[in-house]
Amino acid sequence: MPKINGKYETIFIVNATLSEEDINAVVEKFTSLIAENGEIVKIDQWGKRRMAYPIDDMPEGYYVLVEFDSKPDFPAELDRIYKITDGIIRSIIVAKE
Repeated sequence: MPKINGKYETIFIVNATLSEEDINAVVEKFTSLIAENGEIVKIDQWGKRRMAYPIDDMPEGYYVLVEFDSKPDFPAELDRIYKITDGIIRSIIVAKE
């Protein structure tokens, strides 16, 4: 039986103290990674926003929301790459109904 693509939503927060070029490079890295392994439905860059509480003494982060379709095994790999990337402060991946 072939694997069915699932609908997912991810939001990641990039370190806002990075330069604008570095922030754009991190965003491009993840959007291209998602596009290679699935189909991007929507990208919504919220920009710099104040976080509810400081993380690593940083009061602000650069927020990016991506909705995508992919095979069920890709979100685990995406999460692994989020965790080993220096510019990412926080991330979450959610399966949509």
